[in-house]
Amino acid sequence: MTAELARGQNHPLSQARLEIRVSAGTPIVASATLGDENGKVHGVDWVAHPGAPVLPGLEVSKQAAAGHRLAVDLGAVPEAVHRVSVLLALPIGVGGPVRFGAVAAPFIAVTGLDGTEVASYTITGLDAESAVVALELYRRQGAWKVRAVGQGYAGGLAELLTDQGLPEAGRLAGGINDAVAQGLARSVQAPPQRTADGDRTRQTAAPAPGPDQSGPAPQAGSTPQGAPGPVPPHPTSPYGAPGPQPGYPAGPAPADPSTVTQPATPTAGGPVDYSHPRRQTGAPPSPPPTAPQARPGQPAQPVAGDANGWSMDERLYNQIWGMFEDLARNTAAYRSAVDFAESRMEKELDQALSDPRNRIGGQSDAAREVARGKHAQLVDQARASLDRDLAQLSAEAEVVEPALPPAFARWDNPVWHGYRVPMEIPMALRLGDLYLPESELLRIPMLVRLPLERGLWIDSGQGGLLDESFADSHELRRLALDTAVALAARLLAVYPTGEFGVHVIDPAGSGVQAFAPLVQTGVLATPPAPGAAGVADVLARLTQRVDLVQMAVRGGVPDSLPPGLDTAEQLLIVHDFPHGFDDRAVTQLRYLADEGPAVGVHLMMVADREEAAAYGPLLDPLWRSLLRLTPVPDDHLADPWVGHAWTYEPALVPSGSQVLQQVLARVAEARTRHR
Repeated sequence: MTAELARGQNHPLSQARLEIRVSAGTPIVASATLGDENGKVHGVDWVAHPGAPVLPGLEVSKQAAAGHRLAVDLGAVPEAVHRVSVLLALPIGVGGPVRFGAVAAPFIAVTGLDGTEVASYTITGLDAESAVVALELYRRQGAWKVRAVGQGYAGGLAELLTDQGLPEAGRLAGGINDAVAQGLARSVQAPPQRTADGDRTRQTAAPAPGPDQSGPAPQAGSTPQGAPGPVPPHPTSPYGAPGPQPGYPAGPAPADPSTVTQPATPTAGGPVDYSHPRRQTGAPPSPPPTAPQARPGQPAQPVAGDANGWSMDERLYNQIWGMFEDLARNTAAYRSAVDFAESRMEKELDQALSDPRNRIGGQSDAAREVARGKHAQLVDQARASLDRDLAQLSAEAEVVEPALPPAFARWDNPVWHGYRVPMEIPMALRLGDLYLPESELLRIPMLVRLPLERGLWIDSGQGGLLDESFADSHELRRLALDTAVALAARLLAVYPTGEFGVHVIDPAGSGVQAFAPLVQTGVLATPPAPGAAGVADVLARLTQRVDLVQMAVRGGVPDSLPPGLDTAEQLLIVHDFPHGFDDRAVTQLRYLADEGPAVGVHLMMVADREEAAAYGPLLDPLWRSLLRLTPVPDDHLADPWVGHAWTYEPALVPSGSQVLQQVLARVAEARTRHR
């Protein structure tokens, strides 16, 4: 199964001989560096580039091109090498674009020699950068992994190589650029544009340039969500990315503002390509549904699944990403127009007040009224344009929401009443909703890819929450636990029978009432663990599971696992942290957060960060590695396009509804039959 990575995510590599494929909409230069255990590049002989394309275990292209294939043999790289970084740069002095923000987002895939994709990454969020560390292959405890990096440099290759510790960075970058310019590394034409029937075009908004503007405002880079990470999502993707990976969209990822792969970012006003990036295998995707013919002068009627994809779920997933991106860009256009109107009004007021002739009589008051009238007119025009776009997106949301499968749907969606245990894992899971202040009535689902690449942190603290009505810390903790149980129930419901287990650590037993639906239906792998002894026992068992699976994977002998080992995905819910945790338990918890997701052990913390302040900065990496969610609305997620602060709203079960208990009962019943 291909892992579609968001920025910062990693994925284990089971093969030593690989091919790295790069696709871009313009000729780019592909290079690679070898780094030691600290990531340092020791000299120019540790850099593969068009002028010197071959190093032990590594070969790059000899030319600047829109597509590249880099060959890697991890078994042949020197023992001193612990990191292989893939670098992409725009050639200088050949008349092409000078920043990645002006071209389509590059796509990079790691494949086996047979062409099977192992992992892929679309590098979004770039603007003024002309060079980027796309991804890295790194060695950890004897095993190799791939990580999506996406770190851009406005200073080009020279700045990038300097950051990697290369003393001769400026001279080497100049030599590479000279070779490209002189034709030693010949550029080739970009591939022809895809035909219209293979793409979906959405309306994307860009700020309209005013009299003092030469073009749209530049987009901000990707902001990690809290992450979604909107995300996406991040949204850290809001989604890890997301969304939005909403980690969301990041996200949705972000889409990860948390940890989901984001669609390529088009130039403002251009088409958005929702097709699966460089899919190699399988039958062609079925075309999206055709929207009903609109009347002349009227917008097209929205249709659920109106995006390219290989299944209805994938089309809906891509459509939600598109809605998230549209809302982000439309809102950016509105905010840009308002900022311009305010700056122009201030300029006109300053000019009017600086003229002595306007200080006589009522001329100054008249000048103020004129300036304010122009400001109001511009703001009204911008708001009317935003309202028109919001109406279209709202109409689309009204069509899409009822068509969502359980994994994407809210708890109040009727699809849950017909719930049946699935036969396969869905591509994503809904963690909640995202919205912006300008459009509080329009909710975008926050989706993250499955299996989870990051742990989750349900913040039970009060710091920074928008809803000030929750002055009662006990009520906030209760809502945090309800959020955790609702998310755990979703995960149990969307996995096939026997492929997902949930463990609970509740040292003080204060979560008995909240965990009752999980306990009473019998869907927990083991009863909630009380006290310090229970904490130690659960952490020891899950740590041992991670160690055993890691050793089997690294040794290439997955069949050697003990026969009684549960190889299903596992979720550990930790409540009342750090109560009941000693230093050893904290170390094990950090280990599970870092190493667990890659081998199917996931972490969900229900905690207040301030209560763990006694550990000092020791736990900072733990909190940063988790996707922060809140039990009440909070604007802590950022999208990867323009960096809006999106408000996250948790996916709670409606008050008085029994849908969660009904779904868990069916999960338990399916498990009983499975045994």
